[in-house]
Amino acid sequence: MATLKALLESPDKSVRLQAALAAGTYPEDAYIEVLVKQCVHEPDFFVRDTLSWALMRHEISKVVERLKSELNSDIPQARSQALHTLSKIGDKQFYSLITNEHHFDPLDKVAVTAWRAASVLVPDSEISVLAKILVSQLGRGDSDVQFDLTRFLCALGDSIIQPLSEAAATSNEAVKLHAAFTLMRFNEMKLENSKKTIVGGEGFEPPTFSV
Repeated sequence: MATLKALLESPDKSVRLQAALAAGTYPEDAYIEVLVKQCVHEPDFFVRDTLSWALMRHEISKVVERLKSELNSDIPQARSQALHTLSKIGDKQFYSLITNEHHFDPLDKVAVTAWRAASVLVPDSEISVLAKILVSQLGRGDSDVQFDLTRFLCALGDSIIQPLSEAAATSNEAVKLHAAFTLMRFNEMKLENSKKTIVGGEGFEPPTFSV
């Protein structure tokens, strides 16, 4: 464990990346704490993603138990990386760990990660509730944040139509425009999917041509 900690503290990101890969390839319970702590201050995106992968290779119940305190950390990267790891684990039973405090986090990076994780983990019975929560964040942040929110809303399906339609009628110009754009994008995606179903659906036979 001491060796893993030392390698993850290397100034060379390639060394840190290889250390995270090794920890995931040969998992040990003692590595969980080291990996989680490294997530808090790891500066490189690819290393952070590999740290999440390495954690997924360990016993999930133990990993999630350790992540619970990170979800409520005062350090933004600890919160966002814990949320990211939950989304990678992909088990809907952990959806309840994502709270409104995460969705409404004052830092866009944390909130966006929470939205992404929630859209992945939400059980069917909670989709409508989540749709309303995410719609309440329309108009927030810069164009990248807004586009991310649109993507996550579209992933929730038809449950977004009513709250988006209501938001599109608001007097807040930023919210109105974002709601209208999201509705347009959702309808485009439905049309694209319907075309794929028609073209590649059951019973479809591509045309044949004689030479």
